[in-house]
Amino acid sequence: MDETLAEFIKRTILKIPMTEMMTVLKAWDFLSEKQLQTVNFRQRKEPLVHDLVLLCEEKRASVHDAALLDIIYTQFHRHQKVWDVFQMSKEPGEDIDLFDMEQFKSSFVKILRRALKNVTVSFRDAEENSVWIRIAWGTQYRKPNQYKPVYVVYYSQTPYVFTSCCQLKSNIPLLGQNFETHNTAMPLQERTLELDIHMDSRIIHENRIEKERVQRVTQEAFGNYPQPRLEFAQYKLETKFKSDFNGDILAERKEPLRCLIKFSSPHLLEALKALAPAGIADAPLSPLLTCIPNKGMNYFKIRDK
Repeated sequence: MDETLAEFIKRTILKIPMTEMMTVLKAWDFLSEKQLQTVNFRQRKEPLVHDLVLLCEEKRASVHDAALLDIIYTQFHRHQKVWDVFQMSKEPGEDIDLFDMEQFKSSFVKILRRALKNVTVSFRDAEENSVWIRIAWGTQYRKPNQYKPVYVVYYSQTPYVFTSCCQLKSNIPLLGQNFETHNTAMPLQERTLELDIHMDSRIIHENRIEKERVQRVTQEAFGNYPQPRLEFAQYKLETKFKSDFNGDILAERKEPLRCLIKFSSPHLLEALKALAPAGIADAPLSPLLTCIPNKGMNYFKIRDK
């Protein structure tokens, strides 16, 4: 077990309250009862965690073992998460599909890895025919970040999917496409908890306030009317390199750094307007983008003040 994995397990165990430690570890079922009996659970938390990590090293714990522990901890503290609720809808008269959970898991992973190579996906079956899915996202060049995962709770044979807030907004559509594939369903439709539908009573808060803020900020920036058709916007940047380190080669450069950025789309302004509500970008967007309609320009030159 390498240092990165050991640190991940250590941080996960440190999150667990001492009053819940034995309960969570038994639910994890990775360390045997005999191994747990060798640990002094009355000592301070730091040495206790150290002893548990050593046991995990002896048993050669994997990333998926550690991810499963993290899922169990999150299940115990699910009320601390903010959950988005999505509903999948079928065409009228469509029959309910027969559902094979193992086939679903295998296909779910394959579809995600087809789109994104560096991703860790872990599953844990739960009560009421539900499955918890933990996804740690990476990029084309970076390994998955195990400290910023997204959790998905899916109840088979129901149209509802619950997801914790995802910091990588651009990956949300990928999740939606995955569930559409497995349910031959129409696109996911986000629902709020105040609608008259039967949802898991344990979901105590839906991110409705944030959605309303995003809609309000977007409307303030772009207005509540169709945007003028524009196919591209171009930005030329000239700036002097800034560094906190003395003697940096680029910091001594007298000539400014120059780059050209171009955004293009068949309907650029409508595309920009849809970014934040779709969860692909944070709101508000940069003033460099929202100022286009007011300034009536699509060529910009940015220099240091």
